[in-house]
Amino acid sequence: MTMRYQIESCQRTFQKGYGHFIHQTPLWKLPGKALGVDCAEVWLKLEHLQTGGSFKARGMLNRLLSNTIPASGVIVASGGNAGIATAAAARELGVRCEVFVPEVSSLAKRAKLVALGAELVVTGAAYSDALQACLARQQQTGALLTHAYDQPEVVAGAGTLALEIEQQVGLPDAVLVSVGGGGLIAGIANWFEQRSRVVALEPALAPTLFNAREAGQPVDVAVSGIAADSLGAKRIGNLGWAATQAHVRDALLLSDEAIRSAQLWLWKELKLAVEPAAALPLAALHSGAYVPRADEKVCLIICGANLDPATLNT
Repeated sequence: MTMRYQIESCQRTFQKGYGHFIHQTPLWKLPGKALGVDCAEVWLKLEHLQTGGSFKARGMLNRLLSNTIPASGVIVASGGNAGIATAAAARELGVRCEVFVPEVSSLAKRAKLVALGAELVVTGAAYSDALQACLARQQQTGALLTHAYDQPEVVAGAGTLALEIEQQVGLPDAVLVSVGGGGLIAGIANWFEQRSRVVALEPALAPTLFNAREAGQPVDVAVSGIAADSLGAKRIGNLGWAATQAHVRDALLLSDEAIRSAQLWLWKELKLAVEPAAALPLAALHSGAYVPRADEKVCLIICGANLDPATLNT
């Protein structure tokens, strides 16, 4: 079964019984000049309005629906967003949920997890530490493990975002996507294949894909910086690596300063309150890391909004 078929099947499942949970998020078309960019159009895919505040709800619900869930429920390690999405999906299905987050996770994300009824465990300095603790716990309880980015059901769920874009407005010339562990870009790249140019964007302080490409294989990297709670995977996932090797030519790095500037611009100019990870696509345009053609239609994936609104005050 091809990944494109899995994505289509996943969307049908969502539409048949879970349209109240997985929303068709808006796509906002603007002339490039409205964002200070010299291109024909910029499409903002407002996935931060998804259930749980990020694209992650798509993959996590698909993972739960595709498997038998034991009495011990589901378990996940996350920088925050995957945990929130898993907790929301678990509540929708009426099953237990245990979430392991690292100390770098934001207080806003932790509070949301508790509000969703998850059993929260804060452990380790980084996502990789929380993941190891989660895996050890899963061996004890037998709970269904939901991986933040490296399971086929999770990737297929993320891919419904790309299918949805095509159904809404057709094919963009380019799609700019933030990369952490690679689940989102794997879904998007597997859907668009090479019909649209998919561009991978990472913080310079969390270069999992960029360093893997330099090494010729996935490698561990040190992660830090403004987007570490969302894009803090220590190593690109196997599915993300395979998809980007097949379908993604460009992997670009962005400074924390460029990311923060774009995040504040989205708030001040468009009143979009999004987390740093969601600002990388605009940062790529504003910083000149990605220079579109004048006639280009560029789609920015605005992937998440789980932040403390106070951080937008300057």
